[in-house]
Amino acid sequence: MYYIDTHTHLDGTEFDADRDEVVARAREAGVGRMLVPAIDLPSSRAALALAARYPGCVYAMAGLHPEEVRGDYAARLADIRSLLPAGYIAVGEVGLDYYWSREYEKEQLAAFEEQVKWSIELRLPLMIHCRKAQNEMVAMLRRYERELPGGVFHCFTGNGHEAAELLRFDRFALGIGGVLTFKKSNLPGVLPGVPLDRVVLETDSPYMAPVPMRGKRNESAYTQYVLSKMAECYGVSEEHVAEVTTANAERIFFSYV
Repeated sequence: MYYIDTHTHLDGTEFDADRDEVVARAREAGVGRMLVPAIDLPSSRAALALAARYPGCVYAMAGLHPEEVRGDYAARLADIRSLLPAGYIAVGEVGLDYYWSREYEKEQLAAFEEQVKWSIELRLPLMIHCRKAQNEMVAMLRRYERELPGGVFHCFTGNGHEAAELLRFDRFALGIGGVLTFKKSNLPGVLPGVPLDRVVLETDSPYMAPVPMRGKRNESAYTQYVLSKMAECYGVSEEHVAEVTTANAERIFFSYV
C-alpha cells in the first residue's frame, strides 16, 4: 500500500538526530512521497536540499508563512521568489493567520496575494495555511478563482459549511491530519460529507501527532493512523483510501512537474 504525506516539516531541527531513520520508517510504513513546505527563505532552501538528499521521495515547496510576515515582507518575498521555480513543486506554506494577533493583517494579506500570483504565473499549486481568517482568505482567492492551478487547504479542522465553502474552489483539496484521530475532534462527523476525491493525507510533523502517538514527536510514518481513521469514517478499506488520496495528491502536485 502506497500513499503520500503532503505536509511534513522534515527540515525541522526536531529531526536533526535521526532524519535518515525517519525517512526509512516512512517508506517502510508505505509513505512513498513526503512533501516539505517552507516558512521562510532558509527553510525554502532547506526543503530543496532535502529533495536532493532523498530523490524520488522528498519534494520541496517554497514560501513565506503568514506567522513569519513582518514589515520587511516585500524584501523577504523577493528573496524567496528568486528561488522559484527550479526544483519546487508548490508555493507554500502560505496564507493568513490571525489567531494570535492582527498586528500585521495588511502585510499578511499583501504577502498572501503576492504568492497567489506566483502560483498562477508559475503554475505551481498552493499549500495554504489559514487560521481565524477563512472569510478573508476566501475573498482573496475568489478574485483569482478561474486562474488558480489548485492546491491544498492545510490542516482542515472546520465544519461542514466551511468545508463546502472551500471545496467551491476546483482543483483544491482539504488536508486531513492527526486532528481526525483526536477524541474531541468534529472531523469524523464532517468528513463523510466531503467527497473522498477532495481530501489528501498529511501529518504536519513534527507537530500534531495522531492517536495513538499523541504527545510524541510526529513523523511521516504516522500517516498510517490518519489513513486508518479516514477509512473508518468513510466505511471503506484502507487500501481504497490510500489509492484515492494518492491520486488526489498526484493530480494536485505532480501534474505540473
